Amino acid sequence: MVFDLDMIRSVYQAMPGKIDAARKMLGRPLPLAEKILYSHLHADSPLQPYHRGKDYVFFAPDRVAMQDATAQMALLQFMMCGRATTAVPSTVHCDHLILAEEGANADLKKSLDVNKEVFDFLSTVSNKYGIGFWKPGAGIIHQIVLENYAFPGGMMIGTDSHTPNAGGLGMVAIGVGGADANDVMSGMAWELKMPKLIGVKLTGKLNGWTSSKDVILKVAGILTVKGGTGAIVEYFGPGAQSLSCTGKGTICNMGAEIGATTSTFGYDEAMSRYLRHTGRAEVADLADGIAEHLTGDAACYEEPEKYFDQVIEIDLSTLEPHINGPYTPDLAWPISRFAEAVKENGYPQKLEVGLIGSCTNSSYEDLDRAASIARQAVAKNLKVKSEFTVTPGSEQIRYTVARDGQLEAFEEMGGVVLANACGPCIGQWARHTDDPTRANSIITSFNRNFSKRNDGNPQTRSFVASPEIVTAMAIAGDLSFNPLTDTLVNEAGETVRLDPPSGVELPPRGFDVEDAGFQAPAEDGSKVNVQVAAESNRLQLLTPFTPIVPAEITGMRILIKAKGKCTTDHISMAGPWLKFRGHLENISNNSFIGAINAFNDETNNVANYADSPTEATFLPVPDSARKYKAAGIGTVVFGEENYGEGSSREHAAMQPRFLGVKAVIVKSFARIHETNLKKQGMLALTFANPADYDKIRQDDLIDIQGVEHMAPGQPLTIVLRHRDGTEDRFQVNHTYNAAQIEWLKEGSALNKIRRDFGQI
Repeated sequence: MVFDLDMIRSVYQAMPGKIDAARKMLGRPLPLAEKILYSHLHADSPLQPYHRGKDYVFFAPDRVAMQDATAQMALLQFMMCGRATTAVPSTVHCDHLILAEEGANADLKKSLDVNKEVFDFLSTVSNKYGIGFWKPGAGIIHQIVLENYAFPGGMMIGTDSHTPNAGGLGMVAIGVGGADANDVMSGMAWELKMPKLIGVKLTGKLNGWTSSKDVILKVAGILTVKGGTGAIVEYFGPGAQSLSCTGKGTICNMGAEIGATTSTFGYDEAMSRYLRHTGRAEVADLADGIAEHLTGDAACYEEPEKYFDQVIEIDLSTLEPHINGPYTPDLAWPISRFAEAVKENGYPQKLEVGLIGSCTNSSYEDLDRAASIARQAVAKNLKVKSEFTVTPGSEQIRYTVARDGQLEAFEEMGGVVLANACGPCIGQWARHTDDPTRANSIITSFNRNFSKRNDGNPQTRSFVASPEIVTAMAIAGDLSFNPLTDTLVNEAGETVRLDPPSGVELPPRGFDVEDAGFQAPAEDGSKVNVQVAAESNRLQLLTPFTPIVPAEITGMRILIKAKGKCTTDHISMAGPWLKFRGHLENISNNSFIGAINAFNDETNNVANYADSPTEATFLPVPDSARKYKAAGIGTVVFGEENYGEGSSREHAAMQPRFLGVKAVIVKSFARIHETNLKKQGMLALTFANPADYDKIRQDDLIDIQGVEHMAPGQPLTIVLRHRDGTEDRFQVNHTYNAAQIEWLKEGSALNKIRRDFGQI
C-alpha cells in the first residue's frame, strides 16, 4: 500500500541538491547517514559544519509513528497544543496492549473488550487530528512501518526504541519519547545532538544456520549495551548488499540494544525488491531515480577510517550463529561455546519455552526458514520438548504465511500462534507455568532480555537468537544442544540430525491480506469529539508541570540511590502496568519498584524521613515519593552507568516528575532517557567524578547550587549535608543547550510549545 507519495516525491526532488550543497560545504564525500541528516536540517539550523557528538542540531523529520502504549501520553500532550491536525504524516499502531495467553483469536477478542476505552480514545483522537490508525490485530508498529511507510533516504521518529527497524529500508529512523513526537507533530523543530558515525563493513555471505540476526548479536557483543550511544551505525560492503531488506531491518531494530541513535543501510536491489513486493512500485521507481544519493559515497566505503569515528569489520562467511544472554542483550556466545557457557554458569539446561516472531524477526523470510526446521521435526518423527509460540509481525505477514503453509507447519509441530502484537516480548504474556518463581531458561527471537521483562520472574534466564536457532532449540528442549553438530533421538529411537534451514526472501506468490487493519482519519476532524471520562482509571487529562525553582532544590531527600543496571523497565515496568499508560497518576504507582536500593540491596523498600529527620520509615518507593511530595520536600534520584537504558517510554521520566523528583544524577545516561527527562523540565545531571556516587548517604540532605545561573557547558555543584554535621561538595555536569534550559525554565518542553502557540 502506498501512503504519502506526494511527500516522498517532494523529499526526493529536494534531496540531490541538498546533498550536493552539504558535500561542497564540508569539502568531502558523505556517508549515507550524513546525507540524510544534512538533507533534513530544519530552517532553524542553517547549513554549516556540525561537530559530531558535540553540536545540537534542529531537524525536520518526514513522519511520526506511535504505538498504543506510548501514543496515549503523546496524544494527551498533543491535545494541549492547539493544532487542528498534525504537521507531518503520523500514525498510531495498537500492538502493545494485547495479552498473549491462549492464542491469537481468543487473546485479541479479550483485549478488544478489556482495552475498549483506550482503543476508542486512540481511534477518535487519531480521527480528529488527521492521524492514520492501525487497529488492534493489524500488527506491530515496526513491521507495519516497514511494509507501508518506510522509504530510502527518509527521516522519521517513533515513540518506541526499536523505531530504527526502518533502517532496513535505508531510513534514519529514531526512537524518541512522546514529547519529542509532540514537537514534530506540532510543527516544531526536532533537536538531536549530531551523532557520531560507526561504520560496520560486512564482507562475505551468510550460509548454513547463520542469519542476519547473528550480525547484530555479534555487534552487540563487540560494542556492548552502551557502545553505540550517541552514534548512528551504518552498515556497508558486499556483505550488506547480500542481505534481504527484512534481514537489514532485524539488524537495525536491535541496534537499540547497543544504545545507538539508529542504524541504517544504503539503498540496493534488495530494498527495491521489497518495495515492489509490498505494493510500492512508485516509491521504488522514485528511489531508483536518485539511487546514488540514497547510499554513502563510494570513497567513504573504500576508506571508511577517514569518514567514520569507528569501524568494525565482520566476515559473514565465517560468522557463527550466536545466542546472547541472559539478562542483557550484549552477553554474546557463539553457538560453539554456548553449551560450555550453560554448564559453567549454571544456567538451567532444560529449555522450557521457545518463542519466535515479534517486531525483530517476523518477516516472511524469518518464518519460512523457521518453518523448514518445524517441517523437519515432523518428518523426522521428533517430539518437541519445549513449549513453542509464534508471533506474526503483521496481519499481512500472518495471512500470507497462513496461505503458504508456514503456520500449519508450526502448528503441526505443536506451536501456538499468537496475535499480531508484541505480547511476550514486552511482558504481555500470561505464561503457563506451575511455579512463577522457579529458575528456568527460555529462548526467543526477540530483541531484549532484561530480568523479569518477559514473564515477571527474576529467575527466568532469557536468551536471544535467530528464529531458526530458537525453533531447533525448542525441538531439543535442551539449552546445551548445538543444531550444527549435535544429533537427536526421535520417537522411534533413531538418531537424526536437523539440516540447515532453507527459505525464500519474499513470497513467490506475493503478499496478500483481506483486511490489513488500517483506518483512515476523517477529512475534517473538527466535529470529532474526543472524550476522557473523569472517573476513568485508564485515561487522565494532563495538568502542566510547574517550573522547578531554586527553593525546591535545597534540602532535598533521596528517593532512591539505584544500584547497578537501572533500565526504563526498572523505573516504569511494562506487563500489567501497560493498562495505565494513559493515566499518569495511576501508573506512577509502579515508579522504581524494580530498581535495587543501594543502601539495602532490596527492591521497592527505601528510607523516608518526611516525619522525622533522624528516624527512617521504610516504604515502597512510590509511597515514599508521595509522602515527600505531600510534605513539600523535593527528592533526588541517583544512579550508575547507562541509566535509563532500554525502552523509549517517557513515563520513566514523567512519573518521577509527577511524584516530585527534581533531579536525576547518575554516572551516565542512555540517550533517549536523558532527553525525556529534559523534555519534562527536570534536571538530568552526571557526576564529574563517578566516584562521588559513593559519597551519598541514605539520610543526606541535598542542595543543588547554580541552577538559577545555568548555562550550556557550565557545571553545577551538589552539596551533601550529612547527618553528622559534615558536608561533601562536588561538581556535576549537564548537556543542556540554551533551548533545553528554556524547557527547564518553562517547566517542560510542552509548556514552551503551548506558549509559542498562544495556549498559555
